[in-house]
Amino acid sequence: MTLRVGFAGTPVFAEKALQAILDANFHIVVALTQPDRPSGRGMQLTPSPVKMLALSRGIPVEQPVSLRNEEAQAMLRAYYLDVLVVVAYGLILPQAVLELPRAGCLNIHASLLPRWRGAAPIHRAIEAGDADTGVCVMQMDAGLDTGGVVDEARLPILPMETTVQLHDRLAALGAERIVAVLQKLAAGDALVAQAQPEVGVTYAHKLEKAEARLDISAPAALLDRKIRAFNPFPGAVLQAGEQPIKIWQASIVQDKGLPGQVLAADAAGVVVACGEGALRLEVLQAPGGKRLPAADFLRGHPLPVGTRLT
Repeated sequence: MTLRVGFAGTPVFAEKALQAILDANFHIVVALTQPDRPSGRGMQLTPSPVKMLALSRGIPVEQPVSLRNEEAQAMLRAYYLDVLVVVAYGLILPQAVLELPRAGCLNIHASLLPRWRGAAPIHRAIEAGDADTGVCVMQMDAGLDTGGVVDEARLPILPMETTVQLHDRLAALGAERIVAVLQKLAAGDALVAQAQPEVGVTYAHKLEKAEARLDISAPAALLDRKIRAFNPFPGAVLQAGEQPIKIWQASIVQDKGLPGQVLAADAAGVVVACGEGALRLEVLQAPGGKRLPAADFLRGHPLPVGTRLT
């Protein structure tokens, strides 16, 4: 069966899925994506990664600001979709849109549902210290990531893994799994959606800039997870006097002192005491500067032993 596939997505995570679907020779009849946004120093209107890929492959692109109005729904209806694949799209799909495709709307979600429903599942899994995570392909309903799961795959979170790194692995895994689901649908097989368990539900709330500031009285293990979870956004910040310092890489060390006290500062890193244990800060960034290994950072921004970071 030749499927008429619609695709709705915006960032790189979605682009990877779209590329995999195209590589598997499925017929994408339309790509929905967010309107172009200002970005960069010149704040130029910039198309999304999904839009750029779709245009390069000759796929019609639609960029409605909402799918709640009749005009947008009529536009989508005219494509006679068999299925709509939704990946990090950014717009709410009302019930009228969910019911348009013959086989419904399939969403790739970067967690093992019902854990980490919501906007930031990758970040929150690392921050919480989860041992593993994965992707679910879900039959969408009107709830927030509450639909039945038609496919899932699991992978471990590596000890030093950041959100950037885990994002890329999950994007590849999600792309692989959506292709497998579409191949099953194209073969005429029914998709069996397993209802999510009612226990174990957690919500991955959107990250806020205010979360960047680290509480140095917290245990080193928790702070290490936050540093990895907040890379690349919003970054993790400690304060040296009036100067904020972004911390991009750290490791846990067995040392102790007053929370915030610099215990050592050399080419290996800046060792700072935490509420429990200590962290070696290995990649740091001053305001307006570049990310630097500790040895290079300390040449321009010395942090003598005894300095207090807050």
